[in-house]
Amino acid sequence: MEKRIIPPSELIINGDGSIFHLHLKPEQLADKVFLVGDPARVDVVASRFESIECNVSSREFHSITGSYKGKRITVVSHGIGTDNIDIVLNELDALANIDFETRQAKDEFRQLTLVRVGTSGGLQDVSAIGSYVAAEHSIGFDGVIYFYKGTEQIRNRAFEQELIKQLDWQIDGLKPYVVPANASLVSQICEGTDIVLGNTIAANGFYGPQGRELRLPLMDSSLNQKIQDFQWEGKQITNFEMESSSLAGLSALMGHRALTVCCIIAGRKAKNMNTDYKSSLENLIDLVLDRI
Repeated sequence: MEKRIIPPSELIINGDGSIFHLHLKPEQLADKVFLVGDPARVDVVASRFESIECNVSSREFHSITGSYKGKRITVVSHGIGTDNIDIVLNELDALANIDFETRQAKDEFRQLTLVRVGTSGGLQDVSAIGSYVAAEHSIGFDGVIYFYKGTEQIRNRAFEQELIKQLDWQIDGLKPYVVPANASLVSQICEGTDIVLGNTIAANGFYGPQGRELRLPLMDSSLNQKIQDFQWEGKQITNFEMESSSLAGLSALMGHRALTVCCIIAGRKAKNMNTDYKSSLENLIDLVLDRI
């Protein structure tokens, strides 16, 4: 069977040979990818590198490839939201697994290891401000992965059904999905007791989708309480953020290893907030760099 040639409207390659949004070239991508939301945070991570190969930036996407303790690592900022993760994951996979000359998938698959480090709001006592939480399961309140075939093979359907039941789901047109993280990567990054294993919701917004009410009333004002009360097979829902679900889902569909680890900066249960979280986040950056 002849391989599909991907047209220029689908795989967009810039005039300099780089991928459309990220502006990275295939040879600039390392097998280990450190993901952050904030473009300025890329410089913070890369300040630990012994050497730097490339430094490119376009819109909210900032990428630096360099060496850390003998490991070649690419740091990429993805901005905010699961929709941006869709851009970043597809373009990183294209850089690794599509021949830009022929516009065809390569015969030999190249697996990437992707760890996202971000900030998050804790929902339980175990995920209090200052703690680090790894998303052993990512819960999507977004819908991105439903646009791709084969999701039933990578989702935890029993977890999803229990969520819909216990949360008495009332949001029309959106069904939560659950994707487990890569088990070997969870073991690799969470090797000690300094990172809590949790179940993380990725919401498709910061305010209403995470139960914050300003002037607009919420469709289900009790949803956050039901989320905090959720218990199933020893699992609780530990925290809110905005990217982990599409990262876990798309990576699993593509065959990559992925994990989200967050520094908790807001206590949604205690209703408190830490805006001075820089040192705590930088400590998490160091932990992940050492273990990736």
